[in-house]
Amino acid sequence: MPYEVSPSPVAPISTSRLWTIGATVAIAVGVMLGLAVVHPQLAPWLVGGAAVATGAAWLLNAPGRQEVEPVRVEDGAAAVPPAASVDLLDRVFEALEDPVLIVSGGEPDDIAGRRIVLANQAARDLLRVQRQGGLLVQVIREPGVLEAVDEALFGGVSRATDYTTGGQRDRRWRAWTRPLGGANEGLALVVLRDETDVRRMEMMRVDFLANASHELRTPLASLSGFIETLKGHAREDVVARDRFLDIMAAQADRMSRLVADLLSLSRIELNEHIPPSGRVDLDRAASDVVDAVSVIVRSKDVSVVLDQGEARASVSGDRDEIVQVVQNLLDNAVKYSPAGGVVEITVRADLSFDEAWASRMPGATRLPLVTPDRTAGLVYAAVTVRDHGPGMAREHLPRLTERFYRVEGQKSGERQGTGLGLAIVKHIMNRHQGGLVVESAPGQGAAFTAWFPMASKRRADAPSTQASIPASL
Repeated sequence: MPYEVSPSPVAPISTSRLWTIGATVAIAVGVMLGLAVVHPQLAPWLVGGAAVATGAAWLLNAPGRQEVEPVRVEDGAAAVPPAASVDLLDRVFEALEDPVLIVSGGEPDDIAGRRIVLANQAARDLLRVQRQGGLLVQVIREPGVLEAVDEALFGGVSRATDYTTGGQRDRRWRAWTRPLGGANEGLALVVLRDETDVRRMEMMRVDFLANASHELRTPLASLSGFIETLKGHAREDVVARDRFLDIMAAQADRMSRLVADLLSLSRIELNEHIPPSGRVDLDRAASDVVDAVSVIVRSKDVSVVLDQGEARASVSGDRDEIVQVVQNLLDNAVKYSPAGGVVEITVRADLSFDEAWASRMPGATRLPLVTPDRTAGLVYAAVTVRDHGPGMAREHLPRLTERFYRVEGQKSGERQGTGLGLAIVKHIMNRHQGGLVVESAPGQGAAFTAWFPMASKRRADAPSTQASIPASL
């Protein structure tokens, strides 16, 4: 329906408001004039005040000043003026948390002609583009998304596309593409949503159930067999009963450690794409780990030598996870060290990328298990844990970070592992944007080096800008 005047049901009309104000001013003027008669000495001031009050009331409520701009109503709703409506939509567009792009098509055969007409703040922060004018193929290189954009631009088809970005830490995205207007207008809407957390939670549940059911089957079968034996012919055999109970306790402890490691791995995988924000002294973390495992080390008759270096190794990271990295590496070194053996832990700071990458065991096979993106000027701190045990052949090294992988022919002794320690280390290093290298040779032991970016520190001889361009979507 056309615009019409819609008076407010609670606001007084102009005539009633004018009578109310007039009556109030008249009473005030009358009081002041009465006081002027009673107190002649104050008469000039009171008469002047009455005149001022009368003049002010007239100026503020003169005819023509009572008119209030009517509120326009269209179809029962208050209509916003066009300029205010555009400003409101722009603010809403900028406030959206999901990256949103409006793309123009150009010619159908010209792939480089897809340009960004408008990008909100979230899209500019993610893709590092200007508000308008950038090329779509420079920031989104996923073929499925580009194909969906073309279908929206030239076919009027809406689609949702799932894809994964590369790099050290994979992120899972969903892109919605929608045509804007008719097919001849050549505009499309692209909305990106980060679904990494949702997908990780789904995979965490699936992996936990699969791994737990597979790895728990053996100890559960063992416990069931011993229970049946104790209920049967070994009921009265004291020696057999004590031996079976010890084995059952060991199996129960193994299941407890297995569940704890699976939960720890799932939690780390869930937060792997979130960079840590704390600060940790790597040398102190290594010293704390050595103190924590001192009892186990003495029982195994293994010596641990810690070389912390002179420089303080302050790195960016989560203390609990960094401690877990050092502890897992040290546990493996102690388990595979012979009685009377020595485990060496070395912490070094202020290392360049090449210095952190350098070999610690000349002549041994060296393989990177986690490789961070090279960044110009970034300084690293590294911790190396070396044992002098049996070592590993070359073919085993690529699989060390796989879940439940164990090197054939090597036993863990009394403290059997779960096969998840190095998998946990790998995901922690990915989260911290660090590196992990293994060096080993049969009969010479093994050395694991984990290196982390140092906190707020760069090399003086290197530029302050990153050498690597952020991975595009």
